[in-house]
Amino acid sequence: MNKNIFNFIGFDNEFEESQIVLFGAPFDGTTSFRPGTRFAPNIMRNDSFGLETYSPYLDKDMEDYKMFDMGDLDFPFGNPEKVIDMIEEAADEIVSSSKIPFMIGGEHLVTLGSVKSVYKKYPDLHIIHLDAHADLREDYMGQKLSHATVLRRCHDFLGDGKIYQFGIRSGTKEEFHWAKDHVSMNPFNLDGLNEIVEKLKDKPVYITIDLDVLDPSAFPGTGTIEPGGISFKDLIEAFKLFNNLNNIVGMDAVELSPHYDQSGMSTAVACKVIREMALIAVK
Repeated sequence: MNKNIFNFIGFDNEFEESQIVLFGAPFDGTTSFRPGTRFAPNIMRNDSFGLETYSPYLDKDMEDYKMFDMGDLDFPFGNPEKVIDMIEEAADEIVSSSKIPFMIGGEHLVTLGSVKSVYKKYPDLHIIHLDAHADLREDYMGQKLSHATVLRRCHDFLGDGKIYQFGIRSGTKEEFHWAKDHVSMNPFNLDGLNEIVEKLKDKPVYITIDLDVLDPSAFPGTGTIEPGGISFKDLIEAFKLFNNLNNIVGMDAVELSPHYDQSGMSTAVACKVIREMALIAVK
């Protein structure tokens, strides 16, 4: 696998030697409100060079680990089924090489392809999901594949008790009622995350972060803004907890739509989130 010349900061090692492999999924074909997440991966790569590789929050430096950026996948238009298949195939290559796939979106539907891949190797997979939206609809306007259904599609094969949701503050009545019997949902905040991290400490965990979990005062650059979110400081505290997980086997960060925030603040936040996520996964 060839190195992406235009890489995210710190992801400049060779594939064979790396613990984590970053790849972009620039797809927003099922976005239900404002599109634009397809532009996020490369804009984040460019703005990442405003960061330091060192995280003072975790006292870890990306330069002390091996990380690889394979670039963006090249998707067809109008075919979400094919997109999911392509993501799964790319993640398969990473997982089969005993590396951690780290996908940057893109809309949240892209998570499905990566989770399907990781699940094949880790059938006891658990998902920790931070988001403003439940994403538990059975369908959205008749479509089973949507960024509004992605965690429901993951549940289809993971089953009950494997998905842990935090920060949720938007969804249909049916989603919230269905969640009571099938997933663990903590609405509005990150309360109880420490107990879940302790419970899952040695289990295979996939972390998916929809960046709109953050309050729009900290992260306005997204397609479906939901007031009442967590602060960036809250998210950093979550990363400190995630650093105690011993078996993070896959990750993604999605739903930055950079052109809705001309200040660049949202992209800067997303870049820092990616740095922290990379550093919690390496041991």
